[in-house]
Amino acid sequence: MYKILVADDEELIRKLVSKYAVFEGHSVAEAADGMEAVTLCKDGGFDIVILDIMMPELDGFSACREIRRFSDVPVIMLSARGEEYDKINGFESGADDYVVKPFSPKELMLRIEAVMKRVRTSGTAARDDREVYTFGGLVADVTARIVYIDGNAVTMSPKEYDLLFYMIKNKGIALSREKLITEVWGYDYYGDDRTLDTHIKLLRRSLGDFAGHIVTLRGVGYRFDEKA
Repeated sequence: MYKILVADDEELIRKLVSKYAVFEGHSVAEAADGMEAVTLCKDGGFDIVILDIMMPELDGFSACREIRRFSDVPVIMLSARGEEYDKINGFESGADDYVVKPFSPKELMLRIEAVMKRVRTSGTAARDDREVYTFGGLVADVTARIVYIDGNAVTMSPKEYDLLFYMIKNKGIALSREKLITEVWGYDYYGDDRTLDTHIKLLRRSLGDFAGHIVTLRGVGYRFDEKA
């Protein structure tokens, strides 16, 4: 089972999440603000972190960015607002998933399991054969999880890397929205498909002049073209 950090300034939310998590067999630590969450992450060795966005001392976005300075621990963000801007900000901060309040504790437990399953899968990937793909000035080192543009390493969110690498491995193939969500987020992903559109937007922004490699297929999904 998992060691979970729940950071929310609302004690009722913390207790509710903790109750269900412990019932599922997990251990839980709590933080009442963003600063405390960052401090606990430095010492706690957590498997996953649940971060509310609106917290005192340090908001969830800032706390997530601070955590990303020293840890790749999976982060799920909680917010009372579901606007695209907030989701983009969350993913840009390094979050792995985003849950809108009010939420079902059962849904959150499913999200936790889905995120951890993806982490386990990526962690068991073979390291013997190095996978590197080159498209002019765009270089994707799948094995090292590094993307270079004109020789400079590009920083992306974990899910941007997953999405780009999956599309590159299937370059030239029309990938439906359902296929991308299933393969990148998991067949049991418990969210809406607008998350895919948000990540495509972020990925194109990260790729800059090479964004043309990601082609939109109206009514179908997306395709990675070798020639931008």
